[in-house]
Amino acid sequence: MASQATFKCVIMSPRALIYENEVSSVFLTGDRGEYEILAYHYPTIGILKKGSVVINWKESIPIKAGIVKFAANECIILVEEEEHKNKPAPPVE
Repeated sequence: MASQATFKCVIMSPRALIYENEVSSVFLTGDRGEYEILAYHYPTIGILKKGSVVINWKESIPIKAGIVKFAANECIILVEEEEHKNKPAPPVE
């Protein structure tokens, strides 16, 4: 059985490192539609819209917006995190 090709994926927000691991696929919602990045994908830079970053079709990270860069078999995604629904609203003054 052949092993599946992987690449390094790093997802960061201004506040924290959200995810870092070797993955086989990343599915994104870009400004021109949805697409999937696989190992050895052509180098690309893109804008991400509100949606989710789906890793290996198993994990989903909701985002407000972001940018993605894939080069040299490494995917770097900078995101603005989606607000958690259970988080209380800040007081209004």
